[in-house]
Amino acid sequence: MDLSRRGLLATGGALAAVTAGGPGTARAHSGHRLRTGFERLADEGYAPLAGYRVGVVTNPTGITRDARHIVDVMHADERVDLVAVFGPEHGFRGTAQAGGSEGRYDDPATGLPVYDTYLKRGQPLADIFTAADVDAVVFDIQDVGARFYTYIWTLYDCMEAAELAGKRFVVLDRPNPVTGRAACGPVLDREFASFVGREPIAQAHGMTVAELALLFNAEFLARPVELETVPMAGWRRSAFYDETGLPWAPPSPNMPTPDTALVYAGTCLFEGTNLSEGRGTTRPFELLGAEGVDRRWAEAANALGLAGVHFREAYFTPVFSKFQGTTVGGVQLHVHDRQAYDPVRTGVALLVTAKRVWSGFAWRPDHWIDKLTGSTTVRTLIDAGADHDEVAAAWQEKLSEFRRVRRRHLRYPHR
Repeated sequence: MDLSRRGLLATGGALAAVTAGGPGTARAHSGHRLRTGFERLADEGYAPLAGYRVGVVTNPTGITRDARHIVDVMHADERVDLVAVFGPEHGFRGTAQAGGSEGRYDDPATGLPVYDTYLKRGQPLADIFTAADVDAVVFDIQDVGARFYTYIWTLYDCMEAAELAGKRFVVLDRPNPVTGRAACGPVLDREFASFVGREPIAQAHGMTVAELALLFNAEFLARPVELETVPMAGWRRSAFYDETGLPWAPPSPNMPTPDTALVYAGTCLFEGTNLSEGRGTTRPFELLGAEGVDRRWAEAANALGLAGVHFREAYFTPVFSKFQGTTVGGVQLHVHDRQAYDPVRTGVALLVTAKRVWSGFAWRPDHWIDKLTGSTTVRTLIDAGADHDEVAAAWQEKLSEFRRVRRRHLRYPHR
């Protein structure tokens, strides 16, 4: 089997044949069970890695169907010369909170050196790959489908650094847990590029990590890396994570379930405000609130009749982050029709209604909201009194252009 990018293009029809069928196909037919990129790599005896000293960029989500970590599996397999691990934000084994990493250490389970990639890019990151003495860098991390989730920019930075260091780069694909049906939300303006968005993609991109790697390599990187992608078999774009049959490992401490991922692309915008986004609770990004907020917010949000979601008046006490130890009022999102639900439109509607019903509403002084949304547009329109439909209308032109570019790099069918 040809697992290269060229081979992936050539096997599109075969992938379509594997994934053809109605809802539940991936689970209902044993011969059509979804296989991740790692599973396919292992099934082929790690052939693309033969003769290479390998380093793996991964975190706790790099697991097999029976919940073993791929680093442990590869380390025990004589067919792979695994010599290093590279940890992103939160670390390889996941011991660090948001904005933290594990630093440089030797992994107690395998003895492998673990290098810290968090907030490193360009030549400094290339120097780490060189110091690790690897020939090929393998990426296997579960994404959640939102532009500001930093692992896709770890992917981007590692691709750029691998090219500088003269290393091959291999991406093992995993599902987009909130489907790959469509892109939605504002597209980043490069003026606002940061680690929560380096390039102009939509806020909810609707792509897998391998598709993003192809997009990055073809559209954004100044010098393309020698790239191979190992696609999944049996995945369709319309599938939510609970339809894949795969175990869920939280990609970060505040992404405990696929339900969190479903709302995250919209409610993470509350990081850019003085309201709690639910960190420090058992339902981060599903619970939102602040001291002084009451039932009027849920009433205003429900009055909009947003597709697929209801809002419940809620009170909670975060154990860390904003309002630590303080009981606050707000809303809990209840998504009742995930096919109809639009997370970004919902997130903007919640910002609009929060500002209208709570006099204490404020943006973070550093205008973090502009980094998250990718421009000043969302903030300035809301401040000017625009409703959620008017805000959404402002991003449609750039979103349509991104969708055209995105289409060139999609590799899986809807059915």
